[in-house]
Parts: sequence; C-alpha cells; structure tokens
Amino acid sequence: MRVEFTRLEGRCGETNGRDLIRLDERLLQVERRCTLAHELVHVEAGEGRACSASREREVNRIAAARLVPFEALVKASRWAHDPAELAEELWVTRSMLEARCETLTAAELFAVAGAGK
Repeated sequence: MRVEFTRLEGRCGETNGRDLIRLDERLLQVERRCTLAHELVHVEAGEGRACSASREREVNRIAAARLVPFEALVKASRWAHDPAELAEELWVTRSMLEARCETLTAAELFAVAGAGK
C-alpha cells in the first residue's frame, strides 16, 4: 500500500481501491488519521470510484468504530465538556465522532449519556 500526500481539491482523500491512497497535504494530523481510516475501508472493499452519499456515510461509520473504541468513548464522556473536547481527546474529527455516535446501540448511547453526569 502506498500513501501519497498531494493537493486534492474538494476532498480530503481518495483511493484507487487497490494499492494507493492519496491524502491532501494540507490536512492536520487528526484529519489525516481519520481520512486514512476512511480510505482504508474503501480499499478493503475494492472501491476506487466515487460512491453514493449513503455508502460514504457507511464507510465513515465503519472507520469511526475502528478509531473510537466504545470504552474510550465512555471514559472520555465522563469529563469532556462538549463534543469538540470529546473529539480532541479521542483524536478524531467532529464528523468522525458524530459517525461513531451513529453506530451506538440504544444501550450504548445510554451508557455514554450517563457517563457525562
């Protein structure tokens, strides 16, 4: 697998679906981490072309679940004051944190909400 850093217009990353991932060279480290995780899901599925919006959301959810273990989410939720602080602690972007929360079951969501009290 080869990762290249280049200027991409209108997107953070892209892949050929086989052996190449390109990341925008202007990304911050946390953005690189999240984009790389996202593109790796595409590579695993052999997806090198543009996908539907619903597939992109699903890829984000898969990547988010890999990047944010449930236990870490609960632990950080105990003290984080807002979603921005929570995302920073978990070393993900706000959108990746939102994608992770979309994957939570009702019981898990209750556990995370209860941790913040």
